[in-house]
Amino acid sequence: MYGLLFFAFILPLLSSPMIYLAGKRSVKISAAILSIVSLLVLSFFLFVVPKVSYEGKYVESYSWISNINSSLTLFVDGVSLPIVIVTMLLFTSAVLFSVDYMRGGHALPGYYTLLTLLMIGLIGFFITSDLLVFYFCLEFMLLPTFFIIGEWGYRNSYRTALKFFLFTHAGVIPILLGIGCIFMLTGTFDMFQARSILAHSPQSLLVWILLAFTLGFIVKMGIVPVHMWLPDAYAEAPAPISALLSGIITEAGAYGMLRIPFSIILPSITNLQIHSEFLYVLSILGVTSAFYGAIVALAQNDLKRIAAYSSISHMGYILYGLSLFPIAEGMVGTIFHMITHGVSKGLLFLTAGAIMRRTNTRNIGMMGGLASMMPLTAISTAISCFSIAGIPAFACFISEFLILLGGFEDGAINSFYYGTTSLMIVITVISAAYVLRLFGKVFFGSPKIQGIREASIMMAVSMLLLSISTVILGVWPGPIVKLINTAIKMEIINIC
Repeated sequence: MYGLLFFAFILPLLSSPMIYLAGKRSVKISAAILSIVSLLVLSFFLFVVPKVSYEGKYVESYSWISNINSSLTLFVDGVSLPIVIVTMLLFTSAVLFSVDYMRGGHALPGYYTLLTLLMIGLIGFFITSDLLVFYFCLEFMLLPTFFIIGEWGYRNSYRTALKFFLFTHAGVIPILLGIGCIFMLTGTFDMFQARSILAHSPQSLLVWILLAFTLGFIVKMGIVPVHMWLPDAYAEAPAPISALLSGIITEAGAYGMLRIPFSIILPSITNLQIHSEFLYVLSILGVTSAFYGAIVALAQNDLKRIAAYSSISHMGYILYGLSLFPIAEGMVGTIFHMITHGVSKGLLFLTAGAIMRRTNTRNIGMMGGLASMMPLTAISTAISCFSIAGIPAFACFISEFLILLGGFEDGAINSFYYGTTSLMIVITVISAAYVLRLFGKVFFGSPKIQGIREASIMMAVSMLLLSISTVILGVWPGPIVKLINTAIKMEIINIC
């Protein structure tokens, strides 16, 4: 008997040939089918929310490769369920936005088919507990993204796509080596079974496995100094793909960090000195990335590059939050920030795409006075910017507040974190400066371009969907925070 998670995983795969063939007749039909598929998958995940809220997790398991003890085990808990729901929300918005944004482009049936394949990789990555499936899905995310950036990107698109692929694929190699070592030590690919066995493994080898996974995932997150692929990929990809890259694909690296190094390996290392040194390094890398991204974003005039460097900064927030392990507030804030940043930054990239489509420029110095001509886009951009700036009543405020609260709580134990958390507060002020500068230059002042129209209906619908989500997460974070707390208290991710 197959369950909801299985159908959520397999439905995009089954629909991909139909999406491609339908696109040969009409691209709108391709987009419509993909939108329906993404909404169906979203509904499957929403159906399991009550079960996860009550029991802490929902699991389905299917036999796969019995010779190597690998099974298709699909699960959601208080961590993965809200993340995958936001994934499908962003995906639906990106597809709707693409209808008008990509209109007139070449080979669009291929574009929507590649989006479908990307959906498969993302869903599988977030809902599997089998490390082999986890790796396959991680690789499966890279190829569709490479071809989409290369074929439908802007300047030097294939060069940018190749840079993206080489960096992120290089990051996958240590992850694969780490998975191989875990299987060698435990005889299983199942995350939860491996966690109970690894504690009896050689400590020196566990440290190397920890470093391998960490290196791979920080490349995926675009953390300084292995961030070089990120600004070009985000800036040159089509706006809907930039929204997915920033809102979901980079977040996958943070999710991987949480799910494997922090949930499986670190608890198995008994040397507390190694724990402390590891967390110190993550803290320094997190603060460095957050500061670097914010300062460079403040100096940019390219609309998409501001958003790209802002993403580097917020990945720094998330890595810093992880370094507060196992402080409950810090961990809850970090997981929640994966969600709030995904929605807020996805919205910013969509509004950037709408602005670029109407003005034919990415230079914010060439804009100005657009608020009167694009009022809906202005409101959506304001919501995104206020959230990224950490303004109360918008999504990122709660998550950033919890991270900072966790930092000061950790500082009461170790004064090192008083200093780093104080720096993060300064970085939050810089974040407010660059988004307010962006908003002011684009929407206020004298118009430099005349005759600008509001974004099309489909673009407006997608922006409205994410705008409402950003506000809801800001004023009513309770249900998601409760899910995350449930996961922590029931030790599903081994934090308490």
